[in-house]
This record gives sequence, C-alpha cells and structure tokens, in this order.
Amino acid sequence: MRTSGIESLANIPELRRRIFFLLGALAVYRIAVHIPTPGINAEALLALFARAGGTIFGFIDMFSGGALRRLSVCALGIMPYISAAIILELLTVVYPSLKEMQREGPEGRRKMAYYTRYLTVAICLIQGFGIAVGLEKMTAPNGDPVVMFPGWGFRFLTMLTLTTGSMFLVWLGEQITEHGIGNGISLLIFAGIVARLPSALINTFRFVKTGELSGAILFFILLLVVAVLAFTCFVEMAQRRIPVHYARRMVGRQVVGGQSTYLPIKVNTAGVIPPIFASSVLMFPATISTFLPLAFFQALSTYLRPGHWLYEILYVILIIFFCYFYTAIIFDPKDVADNLRKWGGFIPGIRPGRATQEFLDRVLNRVTLIGAIYVAAICVLPTLLIVKFNVPFYFGGTALLIVVGVAMDTMAQIEAHLLTRRYDSLVREGRLRRRR
Repeated sequence: MRTSGIESLANIPELRRRIFFLLGALAVYRIAVHIPTPGINAEALLALFARAGGTIFGFIDMFSGGALRRLSVCALGIMPYISAAIILELLTVVYPSLKEMQREGPEGRRKMAYYTRYLTVAICLIQGFGIAVGLEKMTAPNGDPVVMFPGWGFRFLTMLTLTTGSMFLVWLGEQITEHGIGNGISLLIFAGIVARLPSALINTFRFVKTGELSGAILFFILLLVVAVLAFTCFVEMAQRRIPVHYARRMVGRQVVGGQSTYLPIKVNTAGVIPPIFASSVLMFPATISTFLPLAFFQALSTYLRPGHWLYEILYVILIIFFCYFYTAIIFDPKDVADNLRKWGGFIPGIRPGRATQEFLDRVLNRVTLIGAIYVAAICVLPTLLIVKFNVPFYFGGTALLIVVGVAMDTMAQIEAHLLTRRYDSLVREGRLRRRR
C-alpha cells in the first residue's frame, strides 16, 4: 500500500527531526529580525526608508526580510557573507594559489570557509561603521534625527552589534545545513523574502476593495504569476546535455571505461549573481546622493531609478554582461577539456584537446545567451507589472529566482531522503525474505 508524501515524512524520524530543526531555526531568525539596535529612533528610520526604495538600502532590506529598515541586530543579514564568498571566487582567477586550494578537497574547502568568515567580519565592520556614520547625518522627513545619541559610542556599538548579528546568521545557516534540510544560507534569504508575502496579499485585497485594482486585472495577474512560476521552474531545471564517451583502457589487470555519460550545462549557469551585481552598480548613484547631496549624483539618481527607461535598458545590458562574466569564471572549457582527455573521455565527433575546448566554448556561449535573456526578462517583469498594471506587490526579479531555486533544491533533498529511506527498507525486506 503506497503512502502519501506527508505520511512518508511522518514515518522517517531523521527527516522529521531535520524539518523541525529547520522550522525552529527559521523562527529564531525571524525573532532576531525584530530585535532593534540601541540608540535608534525607530519611527524616524521607518519614515526615512519609505523613500529609500531605489537605493542599495532598499535592495539589502529585501534580502534581510525588513531587518535593515528596523536596524535590528540582523540588519546586514547574510549579504556580507555572500559578498565575501563572491570576492574570494573572483580572486581565484587572479591568484592561482586560491584556485589550487579549492582543488585540495575537503581540507581546501575548509580553508576557504575560514577565509570567507574572516572577510565577512571585515566587511561587516566596514558596513557597520558606514551605516552608523550615515545615519548620524540623516533625519526623517519631519526633521527628527534618526540617531538619538550620535558619537563614537554609537558607532562602536553599531559596528559590534551588526557584525555579531551577521555572524550569528552565518552560524545559524551552517547549523541548518548540517542538522536541517537544504542550504542554510539560502534558506535564510528565502525566509526573509517570503516574510513579505502576507503584507503583499493584504495590500492586494485592499486595492481590490478600494477599486484601484479590478477583478479582471487581478485574475490576469494570478494567471501570469502561475505561468511565470512554471516557466521559471522549467528553465531552472533546463540543461544542455553533451554526450561523453569513455574509452576502454587497462589499469593493472582490470579493464576500466567503456561507458557513456553526459556533461550537463545549465541554461542559467550564473544563477542570481548577475542581477545582484547589476542592481548594485545601478543603485550606487542613488545611494551616494543619500549621503552626499551633490548635484551630479542627485541628477543621475533621477534617471537611474527602477521604472525609468534608461535604468531598465542599462539593467538588461549589465545582466547579460555579468551572466557571461560570471559563467566564464565558474565554468572553464579548457579545464573541462583537459580533465576529459586525462580520464580518457571524448565527445563523439569532436577530437580531444583544443577542438573539445572550442566546442564547449561555443555551446556555452549559446546556452549563456538564452539564460541571460531569461534572467533579464524575469528581472524586468516587476517593473512592468507595477508601472503598467499598478500591481501592489513586487513579483519577479532576483527574489523570484532565489525563492524558486531554494525551494527546488530543498524539495530535491527531501526526495533524496525519501528515496534513501525507501531503498533501505527494500534492502531490509530483501534480507528478511532471504533469511526466511
């Protein structure tokens, strides 16, 4: 008798413990988001963030689940850790020693994890000091100061508090990865984004009730949401499979090889990194104009805001550029071709060595173009919905890519646990039958 998915989860103690641990850790994270940093005028800060949607602060606040607009102890969120990981990934291209460290196996990954944490602390201290100094100069629209007691005491306390909060989230994410289900860092970002869903639903019903959003448009938007979700899931799973054959060869007295497999190249190889980089670059002028009221940056920030045609065009161009740039970093056709030749593998119809490298490079460029257009379309979608249909919530962009990717990865890990459990039960049943 076949059991349902929920019954299967209930019958596996280890998986049940992991899911409960995940839910408990996410609850701790959401509680920490509401713990404020000392010395802040909360009302003035909320009023200030109401006009900071087009700056880097609004972008970071989206990933922190609203922690930055409250300046909670977790205001910086996981972004410093992600920035540190990206910086080290980029440095592997410049410093071959770091690339060799990555290839050392578990020991090399452990060293890279230590370097990532140390760099995260440095980034948190710098960002904490910058936020403290910037907030001391800011006032709410009504003139109330954001910081009640400015000075070095507030700056030091803010640096220490925000750094501790971010490192706590890094530790919590690692605990989720080890004792829970899925990637802990990604799940914390997922929880921060999904936490905005209730307020989005409330605003939507309020718009329908007041007549600002008609029922027909709402029905069309719901159909579009379902279609975009299905399309995003399809593309995130899509890959170009290149067949690879391994020739038979003698190793000692044994014959190895002679098998066929494939080399998968994902359509969206770069993931969510390109839109994050592109948004950070375009939001830089608006962020500078918030701290320094210079005429040049203020004029530039009026054009480089979401919804403006210049911003959207540059956004698409930068996304396509960073898709190619980051894909070239994480997927090197030369290394893949060398590894295939070293292990006796070859692509049918393609000579090993340089010809294989050129073939992989050509295929990768074509697949990356499709993925870049897909990412650009998903990231421009929220602006179209808000400007054209007056949608009262943010749907699409980096948030959608993260939510879909994390959900699919978590479900894949749950299915892996279920398959392992089912395989173990079949093995035990087979042993019992043989004993009988």
